[in-house]
Amino acid sequence: MFNIFKIYQPEEKELPVIVDIPHSGMFVPPDISAQFIEEHLQSLPNTDWHLDKMYDFLPKFGVTIIQATHSRYVVDLNRQIKEPTFGSFWTSVIPEKTAFNRDIYQQKPNKEQIQQRIKKYYLSYHESLRALVEQKLEEFGKVYLLDLHSFFGPITADVCLGNVNNQSCSERLIRAVENNFARYGYEVVRNQVFNGGYITRHYSQIPNVETLQIEVRYHVYLQEDQLDLPQPPSWDVPQFHAAKINFYDIFSKIVAEIFNK
Repeated sequence: MFNIFKIYQPEEKELPVIVDIPHSGMFVPPDISAQFIEEHLQSLPNTDWHLDKMYDFLPKFGVTIIQATHSRYVVDLNRQIKEPTFGSFWTSVIPEKTAFNRDIYQQKPNKEQIQQRIKKYYLSYHESLRALVEQKLEEFGKVYLLDLHSFFGPITADVCLGNVNNQSCSERLIRAVENNFARYGYEVVRNQVFNGGYITRHYSQIPNVETLQIEVRYHVYLQEDQLDLPQPPSWDVPQFHAAKINFYDIFSKIVAEIFNK
């Protein structure tokens, strides 16, 4: 049985930090893949490719990770459940087309299939994420939730930090992340296009929960000439390994700064 999501518990002293990675999964169940156009099934564009591997060191710092394993085209965990549930890539929990307005389906799902997906993949993920937040709130009285993504266009900065235009987290948190990425030569911007999706906005409404969306441009960690191929780019490339070394140091410094370690 394929796990709908994975949770990685802290390997060191637990911190009130949760990382969620909702868009790096590439699994499409057979009953759903049968509805897809074959070309789309091969490429799965706009996936946050390989972030699960990029950030797999975080439990060593006391961080808890929840990571979706299924593709965002099965259901998009970073969208609010609202009508139409099947429609725009940017607003619906189940996108009908890609971000580039290309067709995904040769056979569109019916209403019953859409509701089944939402129940099985969306609600179960958010119930578990909510439980993690509540558990850490009870234990620590404070929670930091980092929502991790990657992107290609429409901006050219290396990293974009989104805190809903200064509403979802403190200046102390966003400055710590911004400064430590910048120290390693990355161009960092705030709230430019990517100012925080549903997860950032929704969970920041819980008292004593700070949320921050961190978007990393594909070119920072993937090989550029693989990005236009009709298949996912490889993670086993020099760019990825170099970025991972940097990110390890960056997040170790962020944790030290926030928690005075």
